[in-house]
Order: sequence, then C-alpha cells, then structure tokens
Amino acid sequence: MAKITFLGAAGTVTGSKYLIEAEGKRLLVDCGLFEGTKELKQRNWDKLPIDPATIDWVLLTHAHIDHTGYLPRLYRNGYRGPIYSNAATHELCAVLLPDSAHLQEEDARFAAKKGYSSHKPPLPLYTVAEAQAVLTQFHEIPSNDPFTISPQFSVLPHDAGHILGATWLELTITEGGKKTLVVFSGDVGRFDQPILKDPELPTHADVLLCEATYGDRDHAAGSVTDELADVISRTAKRGGAVVIPAFAVDRTQLLMYYLRELVEQKRIPDLPVYVDSPMAISVTDLYARHYGDHDLRPQTSADPLNLAHVHLTRTVEDSKKINDVVSPCIIVSASGMITGGRVLHHLAKRLPDSRSAVLLVGYQAEGSGGRALQDGAKFLSIHGEQVPVRAQVIDIGQLSAHAGKSELVRWLSGFQAPPRQTFMIHGEPGGLNGLRDAITSQYHWPVTIPAYLQTVDLNG
Repeated sequence: MAKITFLGAAGTVTGSKYLIEAEGKRLLVDCGLFEGTKELKQRNWDKLPIDPATIDWVLLTHAHIDHTGYLPRLYRNGYRGPIYSNAATHELCAVLLPDSAHLQEEDARFAAKKGYSSHKPPLPLYTVAEAQAVLTQFHEIPSNDPFTISPQFSVLPHDAGHILGATWLELTITEGGKKTLVVFSGDVGRFDQPILKDPELPTHADVLLCEATYGDRDHAAGSVTDELADVISRTAKRGGAVVIPAFAVDRTQLLMYYLRELVEQKRIPDLPVYVDSPMAISVTDLYARHYGDHDLRPQTSADPLNLAHVHLTRTVEDSKKINDVVSPCIIVSASGMITGGRVLHHLAKRLPDSRSAVLLVGYQAEGSGGRALQDGAKFLSIHGEQVPVRAQVIDIGQLSAHAGKSELVRWLSGFQAPPRQTFMIHGEPGGLNGLRDAITSQYHWPVTIPAYLQTVDLNG
C-alpha cells in the first residue's frame, strides 16, 4: 500500500516534510524547519515518529529553510542517504544551511550570555559542522527533465516561479505494477513578476498536495513601485531610516531590482542602501550563474541588481557600524519574518524612532516578530528586551513570493480532470479553509485538510 505521512506543514505554514512509502521504501519530500510559535519550534526538537536512518531518499522542491532547514538535524539523528535537488537549489542550500546553523549557534551563545533561555546551557538545534556534512549528501538532478530515483519512485520537476530553482513535482509511485501520480505544489509563485518565470500549470494527477499560504486572500492591488517610492520618500523627508526585513532568497534581489529602477527614474532619493545579510549577498551572486532559472537579463553593461550606493556588509563589525548612520538610509536585512538574524539589531535601534519605517515584504508566520508588527504590537521582544514600536510599520503584500488566492486558483485551472484526492497543506486554518472552499465551489473536487502526523493511503 503506497501511503503518505504528513510530518510537517499540516495545519501550519512551516516544517514541510512528507514521507512517502511504497514497497518497503521510504522517500521524504522536503525536510523543513518549523518556525513561528514556541509550540511549533518545539517540534524541531521532538523525536521524529520514524528513525531517520530508515529513510532511503530525500527529494527537495526548493531551498527555503521551512523546506530544507531540518536536513542537518536529520543528519545528526542518523540519515546518510542521498538528497536530490536541482543545481540552483543545491547551491542555495550550500549558503542557507550553514548560515542557519551559524545563527542558531550565535543565538545559543547570546542566550547563554544574557541568561534568557530556560535551557542550561542553551544549545543550537544543529551545528555548522553538521550542516556542512549533510551538504555532501546532495545529488543534483535535472531542473525540468524526468529522473528515476528507484523502481518505486520517479520524478518530473516543473518551474514553480517562487524563488531561484523552485519547482513543483510530479512524483510517479509504482507499487505492484500500479502507478500513482502525486503532484507536490511546493510553494507556488506569482504570475507576471520581474526576475522569475511564471509557474508552469499542472495538467493531471491522481493525488494533489497544494499549498494554501494565501488561500483565503489576494495580494493588494496597485503598483509596488508607487508604494515603495512613497514610503521611502516620506521617510527620507522625516530624516528616518527604512528597515526592510527581507528573505535572503528572492525578496532581497527583487528589492534591489525595484530600488535600482526607482533611483534611475529619480522617483526616490539616491540614499545609501545597506544589504546586511552575508547570505543574501552570496545568493545574489548565484543569479549570475543560473540564468536558465530566471528571466532577468543584464541591461547593456549595467548589473540589473546593482545600486550605485549599495553597501554589502558581510562582517559583524560592518553590520554594527550601520548603527552609527544618522542620516536617511535603507537597510535590507534578514530574517524576513523577524525570527532571528541581524535584522533584530537594526530593529532594536530603529523601532523606537518615530521618523523611521519598517516595511514587511513577505509572509509573516504566526508567532513571528513580523506577525506581531503586522498585528499592531506596541512592543517587540528582541533578545529578551521589550523594544517600543514607534516607527511606522507598513505591509507591502504585493512583494510576496507566494501566489495569492486567485493565482492559486489559476494554477489549478491547468488540470484536465480532477485529482482523485486533494490535500490542502502549507497554510494556517484561514488559508486552508479558504482555498478548500474556492476549489469545491469552482472545481467541485473533494478536498481534505490533513492533520499533523496523519497517514493516508494514496490509493484510497
């Protein structure tokens, strides 16, 4: 009996892990960290219901930490098998996983120094050494061609339009001579956006796993560049700084693209821009090596991601120097959901300043610092201290890398016949219920919202 167990992103957005079993073999699709609430993050520390050493293969949709960030922990607990991904995802993971480990080690050291952790001593979930070790298990597969993993599993990836290298997967499961086609949406991206290609549309599946991050709402209409130009210009006139917590992959690069465009059009003042994320800087370099994975092209001799007065800050010392900047500036730093990283130090400095502004430019998970700001928090807990929120907080939903409700429905319109089973995943209750209702209303498909750790017969 081919079956699937939902080890993550069931009833929540983060922690994507789907265990597929057929003919005694085990394939794990994605291997992500849980992020957000204390309860969710505790799952990263909890023992998996299966022994990682019994998993035969891991297959990745894309490199985001909520889809890959558990890999070093899986290694720590005994997994030694192949990890399959395309070249861009492999290279991104080579940046993201050690960085994730470094941040966890750094946070553990800081917690020990300040004494605000309940653990004695505070420990990282995994180490940089474990992140480096698991990277040796990667095997690159084609971005858009079929690949056979074993007699039980073969995969055909398609462009998802979400981040560099992101795919949705057609997984063919063969058991006892019977084939079952399962489509994993991964994270579906936006249509008609700069830099990345549009998501390809699926045409058929026996079983569909569809993400529902924004399943209950569409992104705001209107011009991204108009809103950016307005916020940046007004903040600069007040003498404040614009702090943009941004995901290192895709959001930072898209912001650089838009900022360059606005400066060239003289729609914003030519302010100093600090990209304070070593990971984002390294990721930006990858765009030049993977032109086949996006539609951004250099314009004449200029780098389309380059700004005249951009400062790429790799070292901690250079990052700290940004605190001394008192004139108007733009600070782009990770993490995008304000769950860790250097952006915390910038927010501790700038949030109490009523002249400044904070731009939220991506999905903010429940329990994250970004969600607290989005919900109007008057104070934000940073490194054990309550920082007053006096800066203007602005949510620019148009910059999200996730498809909105209408775009998800558009992506599903490619199916020539209803899947036999459709599972709503990677969403909070509002998104899961919203997209389920849209599908049943428009397409009349049966839809299931699986529970965390639930196991389902794929031929049922």
